[in-house]
Order: sequence, then structure tokens, then C-alpha cells
Amino acid sequence: MAVIGSGPAGFYTAYRVMTRIQDARVDMYEALPVPYGLVRFGVAPDHPEVKNCQEKFEEVASSPNFTFIGNVSVGTPTDHPDGCTVPLASILRHYNAVVFSYGAAKDRTLGIPGEDTLKGVHSAREFVGWYNGLPEHADLNPDLIEGEEAVIIGQGNVALDVARMLLEDIDVLRKSDIAEHAIETLSKSRVKRVHIVGRRGPMQAAFTIKEIRELMRLPSVAFHPIDSSLIPEDLKSLPRARLRLMDILLKGSPSSPESPEAKKSWSLDFLLSPQAFIPAETDPSRVGATSFQRTALSPSPFDPNAYTLPATPEQIVTIPSSIAFRSIGYKSTPMPEFSSLGIPFNDRWGVISNDGQGRVAHEERTKDAAMTMGRFPGLYCAGWVKRGPTGVIASTMEDAFGTADAIAADWGDSRIEFLNDGADKVAGWDGVKSEVSELSGKIVVDWEGWRRIDQAERERGKEKGKEREKFVRTQDMLAVVG
Repeated sequence: MAVIGSGPAGFYTAYRVMTRIQDARVDMYEALPVPYGLVRFGVAPDHPEVKNCQEKFEEVASSPNFTFIGNVSVGTPTDHPDGCTVPLASILRHYNAVVFSYGAAKDRTLGIPGEDTLKGVHSAREFVGWYNGLPEHADLNPDLIEGEEAVIIGQGNVALDVARMLLEDIDVLRKSDIAEHAIETLSKSRVKRVHIVGRRGPMQAAFTIKEIRELMRLPSVAFHPIDSSLIPEDLKSLPRARLRLMDILLKGSPSSPESPEAKKSWSLDFLLSPQAFIPAETDPSRVGATSFQRTALSPSPFDPNAYTLPATPEQIVTIPSSIAFRSIGYKSTPMPEFSSLGIPFNDRWGVISNDGQGRVAHEERTKDAAMTMGRFPGLYCAGWVKRGPTGVIASTMEDAFGTADAIAADWGDSRIEFLNDGADKVAGWDGVKSEVSELSGKIVVDWEGWRRIDQAERERGKEKGKEREKFVRTQDMLAVVG
């Protein structure tokens, strides 16, 4: 089996398949020289406990039936000159099954004026990649000294992570595995006020209890009280999780914005729909403010599924913002070869078309001309490219196990067709290598190569009193491998 992508979805799928199918062999392809995907490059650096799943992934990789193939992308060329690419068609010729688990690497956009033209407007994905040392965003260099107010559009957990990085004590961050260039920039930041803005209200917000509680407890950081009319008076009538969340919002932070100990502050700004990023008066090439239209909720502000309508009369709210972040979600994209190979991709939802259990599926007509879902032999998907960019690592694990169980069930059913059925043996990675000349002279990183990179990063971290200091350039990673 080939697994394309080495994030949590890929590793958990591999683990489950290797547990359920005796002698299953798994080759995992990764475009970067290092594994773990969003565990390494998406999880906030001050959340090291979330990365404990790497221990399970290490266990998977230690199996003699597992091969890590790093610095090799499938179908889509790598974004660094030292990487190499193998065609998806070649992969399909040398495996019985292929699992797409390559995640969501693009941003959803707002489509408003100034979004693509003004300096200081960034996506949360870029910012998260920047402070976590993702090579493609190492040069982002956000300007945090231009002004004191920041706007984050979106109210999910990623938006709260961005806010926490802007508000957290720099000495706390120094002890984490945050990239050194991010520490240098954040230590000079003048941002003191962060607005986390959403179109709907607190009852519809996507953030979780853990994340909001962390922000509330930041030392010397105050929370601006919310409009209590947006929360039901009878909290006891709410489900337990929602009750706890509303209770945290109503209690707020230990210090108020007016208290002398509050050096920074933040707010959840509800019922605001972004309209435009406005140029700064002193420099028209930069963002200086963000304008929003006031919204109303229908059928009720207390309905968790309420949708937004423009408020009447129309109200425009302008919030100063020397830097602004778009945090409205990620999106998966199809591989370039999907179209020619007939692999269906739902562009609207940003997912590979599948049966909900991970089997890649397509519409086909039956003999009576009815439409039904047909499966592609041996093709599966897991994670965000299967279900969309939602959930945490625990939900990704459950989703990956679902895909793996479907693979195991299909493998045990002699009536179900897989890739290359009838062949005496498939060659896997050895077969791919034999027909892709581009690999010549390139460094392919195996698991031992990753361990050398890992050890070098840990040694670099010791010098700075932290767990690790990541390499943020692929060339530096490959130099360690040799």
C-alpha cells in the first residue's frame, strides 16, 4: 500500500492497516524531508502535549514492513529545487492500494477589496506555518511593529492560536519549539490589542473550551466583555459543553482592560461580516483598518445553526488594524493527474469523492440507466482530503481508522478488485524507482535520515534551552542527511 502524505491521517491509516492485515507492507510518500505534517507544522508550539501522537507514529515507522520516502512528492512538484517528484500513474502501477492523505494546503479566501493587494494582510495558515518553521513560509516576515491593533477574521481554534501567539509572554514561547525567526519578530511586536471577529455569535462559535480558557488565563492579558444579550439567560437549559463555554465567556479574564496590570487585551467581536481591507492613511500600500457590516442572526441568536442576514438598518463598523489575518478555513486541491486518470474531486467541498468510508467513488449508470456510486479499485482517502478540513487529531484518528477498516474489509473479500490484481507481485517503491529517472542524484530521505534530522534539531534546541530548534530550510535538513 502507498500512503501519500505523512500527517496524522496517513500514519493512523497505516497503523490500523498493518494491525489488521498480516504482512501488509506500507510505503509512505512525503514531499518534505521530514514527517508528521500538521503535527509538526500546524500544532501550536506551546501545545507540546498534542504532539504525543508522534510516539505512536514512531512505533509504526519502526516496523520492517514500513518504508518512509521523504523529499519525494507524488504528482505535484515540490516547491524546493532539491526535491523530486514521481508521477501518480507510476504509483498506481506498483501497488495494490493507494491512500490519499495529503491534507489541505490552500486557504479559503474572503474575496473582498484589499485582500490580495495590501501589505499586512495574511492568511492564518501562512502565519502558523511561519512560526512553526514550515519552509514555504519561512520568509513571510509579518510586520508587527507598524501598529498596536490586529484583526483576525474567523473564530475557530486556529484563529485563537494566532491570537495567543500575538498575546503570549515571549519568554514562555522561547521555551517551546517555535522557530527562532518567529521569536525574533514577536519579541519586537507592538501589537497590544487583538480583535477576533466572526459573522455569527457566541452560540455558533467554532472554538473549543480548552482554547478559549487558555486565552482567558494569559497573565497580564485582559478580555473585553462580550454582549451578554447574545447568550441565553437560562444557561442550565444548554447542553453541558455549550453551557461551560458560555460560562467562561461571561466570567471573562481575571483582569479587566482598564486594570494597570493588563499589558495587552483581546476581544471576540461578534455579528460582523468583513467588507474590505482599508489602506493606511500614512502608507496606502499597507492595511490600516478593516471594515465590517453588522449582521443579524436568524431565526434566533441562540440557535446553534442560525445563519446571518445583513442588519437593518445597514451598519458599517471599521476596526483599526495594522495587520490582519484571514482564518476562515483550509481547502484541499486535486492532484494534477486526477483529471487524466479519471479520479473524481469535488471542487466545491475540496474533497476526493468517496463513499464516506474512504473508498474513492464516482458516479456511474446502472443497466437501467439509474445513477449509482461506483468504486475505484484500490483507491482510498483519509483525513481532510476525505472529509474536509475540520476536527482535531483525535477525530482524524477515528476517520483514518474508518478508512483502514474499509481497506481491511475489502482485502478480506475475494470478490473485491484491487490495483494490479492478477500480478504475481507488485514492486512498490522499488518499482517506482526503476522507472523514474528524475530520482537520479536526488536525496531520498528514509526513516533513519529523518532520525538524523530529528537528533540535530534536538541538539540545536539544547543550546537554546528548548526541546528542539527546527531547520526551516529544506537544504539544511538535507545537509544533515548527507
